[in-house]
Amino acid sequence: MDVSDSKSSSYNKNNDPLDVVSLVDDLLGKALQYGASDVHFEPTGAELTVKYRLDGVLNTVEKIPKSLSDNVIARLKVLGGLLTYRNDIPQEGRIEIDKNRDSRVLDQRLAVFPTIHGQRAVVRLFYSNIELMELEQLGFSRQIYTALKQIAAKNMGVLLLTGPAGSGKSTTLAALLRHILKNFSGKSVVTLEDPVEILIEGATQTQITPHGQMTFPTALRSLLRQDPQVLMIGEIRDAETAKIAIEAGLTGHLLMSTMHSGTPAGAFLRLLEMGIEPYQVTSSVSAVLNQRLVRRLCEKCKRKSEQDEMFEAVGCDECFNTGYKGRILIAEIVRLDSDLRKAILAKADLEEIEALLMSKGHANMLTDGQRLISNGLTTQEELNKVCGFSA
Repeated sequence: MDVSDSKSSSYNKNNDPLDVVSLVDDLLGKALQYGASDVHFEPTGAELTVKYRLDGVLNTVEKIPKSLSDNVIARLKVLGGLLTYRNDIPQEGRIEIDKNRDSRVLDQRLAVFPTIHGQRAVVRLFYSNIELMELEQLGFSRQIYTALKQIAAKNMGVLLLTGPAGSGKSTTLAALLRHILKNFSGKSVVTLEDPVEILIEGATQTQITPHGQMTFPTALRSLLRQDPQVLMIGEIRDAETAKIAIEAGLTGHLLMSTMHSGTPAGAFLRLLEMGIEPYQVTSSVSAVLNQRLVRRLCEKCKRKSEQDEMFEAVGCDECFNTGYKGRILIAEIVRLDSDLRKAILAKADLEEIEALLMSKGHANMLTDGQRLISNGLTTQEELNKVCGFSA
């Protein structure tokens, strides 16, 4: 959707530095106003295209003349404390937060990357969501909410969260830790994150610096000698971290982490591919939670379809003419039972594990999403798109 005509920022074509400053400030300010999660500055052969990611979808909001492209990127670099004279290397930094503009913003991260048409920049915005602090606020189905509370009450085992970037995994982990701190007082809760995204009162949080000496495996080994009871690792990225995490789950620690996998079945196989023995997987992993975020229908403009009585997206000024405003959670959870353990011990492949889950009536994310459609919160089209399903 190109909304550059109605939402454009003012600038001239004289390459005025002051004008570029106001242009960048205006673009970032409007991103906050609309609740964008990312602002993309994408160079092409003819212009610099600016896009906002709203509720997970990119929307074009501005097309800036090529003559201003370098100045806009240079201004972003100044804000992010990056080297303005290096245009040939990737750079990452942070843009200082103006608390007078929007107190909801926790962090603004800048990443710049060289391309054949110039430098590409992305500003990622992190917000504080006080309405998503507690586990019961996240929108899980009753079945999954109950399962997560039962897992949080355990003294050992591993809970893995899977899903793409931006699917709310960090929010879920933070809510689980708050639940533990609130309901099981006296427990030692420690996190290892890269970087620390959400502050959790009562937990000891440690940030792992990229390319530093304190890696996830090094920090995790040391932490196990610090008498923790609950551990949260931002992500299991390699075999060494996976091995230590599984051992922690086997030796009296409740460990939670995320892992790149499209499905719960895929997460089990990924552990095996990392060299974890099948008996260790079946003995340590309590459950795998797979989640996504679907766009929520705009309450101001949604309407019922004449064909099937289901609500459909329309679009208005309130929702940036997308028909959606905000996002809501869909999820599936797989807890290990005797049949699944036998399959993993037998080193079953992905299709076999998926077939086993289906035969046992496993409720996948498409199934979970039907409750949102029934309640008029999203559409079948949006659900199919997020789940990668072609109707």
